[in-house]
Amino acid sequence: MRIAVIARIFGILLTVFSLTLLPPIGVSLWYHDGTHTAFSAAFIITLVTGLFMWLPVHDLRQDLRTRDGFVVTSLFWLVLGSFGSLPLIISPQPDLSITDSIFEGISGLTTTGATVITGLDNLPPAILYYRQQLQWFGGIGVIVIALAILPMLGIGGMQLYKAETPGPVKDTKLTPRIAETARALFVIYIILTVLCGLGYWWAGMTVFDAVGHAFSTVANGGFSTHDASMGFYANNHAIMAICIVFMFTAAINFGLHFFAFRNRTLSHYWKDSEFRFWVTLTFFAAVLISFYLWSQGIFGAGSSLLHGVFQVVSIGTTAGFASENFSAWPAFLPYVLLMLGILGACAGSTCGGIKAVRGMLIMKSGMRELNRLVHANAVVPIKVNKKIVPERVTDAVWGFFAVYILSFFVLTIIVMATGENFVTSFSTVASCLSNIGPALGDAAAHYGEVNEVAKWFLILAMLMGRLEIFTLLVLLTPAFWRH
Repeated sequence: MRIAVIARIFGILLTVFSLTLLPPIGVSLWYHDGTHTAFSAAFIITLVTGLFMWLPVHDLRQDLRTRDGFVVTSLFWLVLGSFGSLPLIISPQPDLSITDSIFEGISGLTTTGATVITGLDNLPPAILYYRQQLQWFGGIGVIVIALAILPMLGIGGMQLYKAETPGPVKDTKLTPRIAETARALFVIYIILTVLCGLGYWWAGMTVFDAVGHAFSTVANGGFSTHDASMGFYANNHAIMAICIVFMFTAAINFGLHFFAFRNRTLSHYWKDSEFRFWVTLTFFAAVLISFYLWSQGIFGAGSSLLHGVFQVVSIGTTAGFASENFSAWPAFLPYVLLMLGILGACAGSTCGGIKAVRGMLIMKSGMRELNRLVHANAVVPIKVNKKIVPERVTDAVWGFFAVYILSFFVLTIIVMATGENFVTSFSTVASCLSNIGPALGDAAAHYGEVNEVAKWFLILAMLMGRLEIFTLLVLLTPAFWRH
């Protein structure tokens, strides 16, 4: 591991990240909300720290190696999330503790969307804007790392996407060619954001809300400028439909979007095994939940369809917007939604969770074992997109799943040990580890009532989920630090 190379990378990252604090200063001055001093102080601190790290090693010209890639990827969310919390720590509004500020900052940048803040409708506009912007930058970070870096690190079966990565990326080490991949993905990301924002504005949102919600929708983050989340617009069916469309679109592998953008075709989407698996699962879940809401008389037919489809797409893509208080729905529905969120949507998208491709491979692997019970000597290969999946990839997926489940139960027990009840502990860990946002129990409305010790473990869960777990845990192994 080369400290100088890593310091240079983070110096550049922090310097660039400091520039993202300038738009909130402009918003604050425009609305005269008085928070510009907090953002200015955070800007200076972040910029000076970045330059301090970058200047001594700015002449260094070396590519990142795989070992360095693990460190950079692991620290990316922690470092930027911590610096991203500075405006919330410094600003008198909202009046947050350091723990709550870091929780909100990490939640925003990892696009988890779990919030400790109440009274959003009365917050300074610059703070509201900044939360949304934080998720937007986190969203593009998720995509670049998922499609350009994790496949080369071989994290939990993500080797599958080496061939799908848009752009010339080498397998042996991390190189400046990643910048080409990042640029292509960023262009697509911006186009989706602009279209989403224009759609919201056309459908009746104010410009401020349209921009803010476009940021969090395309990032599948779930932060809103209103306490009622998208339920604030529940009577505007056009807004709800636009939200569903763009949450869904952002949950598809951006490699497929890149292919469509480059080749002007849509036929390849349905040819993708993961996409078909996820769409089929989402369709049947939406039908089940909509029908149950209608059959139990909770809503009429139209409202049942609207809220059923919206919540399935929102939680299934780990966006976490709420059109209704789904935690109060009949007992099994909130847990069905939570399970959908734990699975997540497509790899290489802005969503969290285990990822549909891993769920599909686990299911296919299970079916193969059932076939072997009947035909012991049969050779039954597992295929994705008509290509045989190497056993190494299948083993990595099972390893990832085992570590995920173990981490989930250990964190749940720890949060319970801090004093939270089972439902709150189970749902908050599931939500944070899968980067979903909404939870059940005492955290159904917000996480403000969760005790501070538990919040630090939930911050760890958010980071582990966004880092695909292995990326963080590998740093704790003695083998990683041996030369």
